[in-house]
Amino acid sequence: MTTQQMIAPSTKPEFKLSWLNISVFGAFHVLALTAPWFFSWSALGVAIFLHWLCGSIGICLAYHRLLTHRSFQVPQWLEYILVTIGALALQGGPIFWVAGHRLHHAHAEVDDKDPHSANKGFWWSHMLWLIYQKPEFFEYESYKKYAPDIDRVPYYRWLNSNFVWLQVALGLLLFAVGGWSFVIYGIFLRSVVLWHSTWFVNSATHFLGYRNFPIQDDGSRNLWWVAVLAYGEGWHNNHHAHPRVAKAGLRWWEVDITWFSIQVLRLLGLAKKVVMPQPAKVAVKN
Repeated sequence: MTTQQMIAPSTKPEFKLSWLNISVFGAFHVLALTAPWFFSWSALGVAIFLHWLCGSIGICLAYHRLLTHRSFQVPQWLEYILVTIGALALQGGPIFWVAGHRLHHAHAEVDDKDPHSANKGFWWSHMLWLIYQKPEFFEYESYKKYAPDIDRVPYYRWLNSNFVWLQVALGLLLFAVGGWSFVIYGIFLRSVVLWHSTWFVNSATHFLGYRNFPIQDDGSRNLWWVAVLAYGEGWHNNHHAHPRVAKAGLRWWEVDITWFSIQVLRLLGLAKKVVMPQPAKVAVKN
């Protein structure tokens, strides 16, 4: 990708603007900027904990590796808990998220089929795709066909429609425990930082970094600082090469925080049928 492609979309968006999303994202960013006036160490601790809980456990482990790719199995009661944590990340319901990610893998960087195609530029793949919305990717009746296994579960259909109310409940709980500082840090600052942490997987890891596996028509790359921010998801080239493998980091230095959590579940006897990399898969190119 060229520098110009990273700066601006290569094609003019033809989708409809979502003023609701613009308003919500804008309001959250503005409120997150008020964090210095509400600072406390306990509030910062809440933000860091919820960033890890909603990001690593909710999005990376539950939404991504468990639901989307079925890289391992857990008891149904535990799956419901983990996916509920994913819904608390405020990145859409499970059916929407899984459908979009499966489309990304099936049609990586194909402009009209990949929801956040990097061919349209860095900022498109980072966040503009959430503002200029294509009905096929954002209307339930359209996207549910890409995640029929998830759509068959009544609880996931409920979460898909009501995940915002979980955030309201969490906000009320935080306010009751720690007042506005906990709300600002635990809801608004945490959400904004987590959004960008995971959005970098869609954007930065398709422009920067190195490749262990040459994948035709797929610019996915491994980028260490995204792996830090997104709990191992930054080893994106590894993941695109072997999407069902539960472990994203394959070399010794490719630290994958989410994999540690899967390991804990496996040691406790809660994670079964964990898809491991085969010896040939770790014989990556130098």
